[in-house]
Amino acid sequence: MLEDFINSLQNFRRNKTRTFLSLLGIIIGVASVIVIMSMGQSSTRQIQDAIGSTGLDMVSVSGGFFRRRRAAVSIQFNESFRQELFDAVTDIRKVWYRNSVNATLSAGETSMSASCVAVETDYMAAYGLELAEGQYFAVTDSVMGTQKIILGSTVASTLFPSGSAAGSHIIAVMDKTSFSFEVVGVLKEQNAGMESASNSCYIPRGFYAKKIKPSPDADTIMVQAVSVAKASDVAAAIESYCQQRTGTEGSVSVMSMQTMIEQMDSAMQTMSVMLSAIAAISLLVGGIGIMNIMIVTVTERKQEIGIRKALGASPGDIRQQFLIESASITLLGGGMGIVLGIGLSLAIELFTKQALVVSWLSCGVSFVFSVFVGIFFGLSPASRAAKLDPVAALAGE
Repeated sequence: MLEDFINSLQNFRRNKTRTFLSLLGIIIGVASVIVIMSMGQSSTRQIQDAIGSTGLDMVSVSGGFFRRRRAAVSIQFNESFRQELFDAVTDIRKVWYRNSVNATLSAGETSMSASCVAVETDYMAAYGLELAEGQYFAVTDSVMGTQKIILGSTVASTLFPSGSAAGSHIIAVMDKTSFSFEVVGVLKEQNAGMESASNSCYIPRGFYAKKIKPSPDADTIMVQAVSVAKASDVAAAIESYCQQRTGTEGSVSVMSMQTMIEQMDSAMQTMSVMLSAIAAISLLVGGIGIMNIMIVTVTERKQEIGIRKALGASPGDIRQQFLIESASITLLGGGMGIVLGIGLSLAIELFTKQALVVSWLSCGVSFVFSVFVGIFFGLSPASRAAKLDPVAALAGE
């Protein structure tokens, strides 16, 4: 077998142009699969980086379309509903209630509008919102409804462009009423999934219930699953429970970043597989070209085949010789295709300034598939060579 492989390489050297043209389809096909899979994986990673890794175990529940349009199917996000969720849905670690209010914030002569979110104790730390300075709200802040506020990074830099915001005081106009707040913390700039943390500010929900809207139902519920892996299941279970409770679809809107990421991954994988399948067609086209070249090769080398058979070579030996030669072409083409695919991926990364992740799995799969193509399409010419009659082969030459 090794001798057949060496002989095939020598034959390629004697017919360089023909061999290169035969390899083109294989090279392009393998390179295309690698580039497409690498771009797909890189796009998925970039989207995940943009979303961030915080809050992936959280599920957001808010009023759905029918809650706004039909009071008969509404769900009140009160304390009794919190307990109902715990009882009806498994894998829930904790449930937080939130309310939002638009506010105009002022510090000195600088003012801006921002969304102010009233949150319960420990919610921000559990979500993964990190502080650049200061501290989170204490339990007493929610119980007593203290006038403390935590600013997002963009809000803090706008109101206090020249210094630290922690420890300062700002004026916030909410629901046409002015309040003075002590800034107790500033959030780091980070991708926070469902939270627009940089452009928001946070206040204790106890203050909201005492000064803005007494005994309020929550606008949004944030449900923390026991793990990131369970977030999608928890989201589906909450949606199903609310539908059964109201008898109406769309009574609540349920969103989970983990579910969105999983759906995105599935869509990107499907797209990558479809594009790779299209690129793999060039491998098949290249295989047809190899079969044609091998048929020509068998015709040109009838005398060689006749001599080998006359000297005692079996049909199996002849078949093996040409199969190895066919597989060697695609082996060489697959290797060159991998080099070209990685090179193109690096070139795309260089020009687009976006990091591409080379898919080694696609390298291996496309390489093995290219060798399989060579064997499959080389089988017919090899069988034709094996069936030649030595006398007829020598006479034909």
